[in-house]
Amino acid sequence: MTPIIQYLPVLTIFILTYIIIVSEKVHRTTITFVGAILLIVLDILNFDKAIGYIDFHTIGLLIGMMIIVSIMKTTGAFQYMAIKAAKKAKGKPIPLLITLAIVTAIFSALLDNVTTVLLIVPVTIVLTEALEINPIPFLITQILASNIGGTATLIGDPPNIMIGSQTGLGFLDFIVNLLPVVMIIFTVTLLILKRIYKEQLVVDEKNMKKIMGFNENLAITDKAMLFKSLTVIILTIVGFTIHQFIGMENSTVALTGAAILLLISKVDPEHVLKEVEWTTIFFFAFLFILVGGLEHTGLLDIVANKIVSLTHGNLFLTTMLILWFSAIMSAFLDNIPYVATMIPILQSIGAQSSFDIEPLWWALSLGACLGGNGTLIGASANVIVAGILEKNNYKLSFVQYFKIAFPIMILSIAISTIYIYLIYLR
Repeated sequence: MTPIIQYLPVLTIFILTYIIIVSEKVHRTTITFVGAILLIVLDILNFDKAIGYIDFHTIGLLIGMMIIVSIMKTTGAFQYMAIKAAKKAKGKPIPLLITLAIVTAIFSALLDNVTTVLLIVPVTIVLTEALEINPIPFLITQILASNIGGTATLIGDPPNIMIGSQTGLGFLDFIVNLLPVVMIIFTVTLLILKRIYKEQLVVDEKNMKKIMGFNENLAITDKAMLFKSLTVIILTIVGFTIHQFIGMENSTVALTGAAILLLISKVDPEHVLKEVEWTTIFFFAFLFILVGGLEHTGLLDIVANKIVSLTHGNLFLTTMLILWFSAIMSAFLDNIPYVATMIPILQSIGAQSSFDIEPLWWALSLGACLGGNGTLIGASANVIVAGILEKNNYKLSFVQYFKIAFPIMILSIAISTIYIYLIYLR
């Protein structure tokens, strides 16, 4: 059997699955399920081997955080923060745009960007409708802020969760290595957006007074639950920070926090578990099996070999290739399946190279997370915001978003290039 025939079935299944994910003709969880099952039916992987490729640390971390956030959101804390931010800005559109972006970035770093936009965006639409201005500049800003903020921590963006789980890089590693460049990129992004939207966002004085009349305290529906939720979230983040020193996986920390909050909150577990995004969880599981099929056949080792030979084993060239290729690919393809494919390739490069590949992980993280800002389909948060807008009778087109976001994304990768060179490659 020639090599191309040997690899053809798994490669065909993977490429067709990827094309259908991008086309959005079939739900991405459905098509990854079909692809994963085909690998088993065609005996490319047996059932036990397929299950073995699922990264349960990533799955556990996601489920744990989803349970914690689903309990906390019932308290009204996120609505409280958004209204408080609006009043701090005194209803003025540009200060409000910046303040909500900061809130979005912080929550995206500490919880995750998908959850954050689900909670902040509906409140933003209410605020902009009260001001009688177009919400789209605010929501484009929040998409960018959520992906940039999520880049800073291990739990902020799914690609980082996957990288951390597979490499042993911990919560503190992500903050120390990525937070400085993220803060620079976020500041530059806000300055650009302020300049773009300054002339467009004009508000009548009486509408500003409407915002000042909102009572944020009415948003808090359960103070006792809020106290319990905040306590558990703080302890969970502390757990993430010290997990490497106590020998506990991040997934265990998140699930422990979720179990404690379920116990002390006394909420109905059936209701909470319904709030978990099971379609996303199963998408991850099936995706790991699909990538496992490529790894099992040795295809990913071949790709790693090609990258090493293309860059002649040079750390600088390899790092820059990973950074820019990841950014462009993640702009046009969902960054989650892209990163799932790249992780074993980088591991294979590490096995074949004499240099320390840690800079490659930071290049992959920055490229994939920031690259997701490039188009409306680049990251899950982008798709979710577009969907919420549509439900509220607003239209954010691919081109409208692209004209603002793609140049900002390219600039963020250029800043990342300088940062990686100065910190890791000089």
